[in-house]
Amino acid sequence: MNSELDRDPLWDIDRVAAYLKIPKWTLYGWRRRRYGPRAVRMGRHLRYDPADVIAWKEELKEAEASAD
Repeated sequence: MNSELDRDPLWDIDRVAAYLKIPKWTLYGWRRRRYGPRAVRMGRHLRYDPADVIAWKEELKEAEASAD
């Protein structure tokens, strides 16, 4: 099997918002300001690689811990 096909599917904006526990409108605002996890536009829809979202969240945790 192709390892690319075995990976988790891409998340939509609702799934990312639920994972981060934020409103999806916050994600739209972050995207306009070039902040937040990387997204790919597919037609009219945004899709997120789960690994990118998780890595971005971990980077925030590390930055917060080092700021203390």
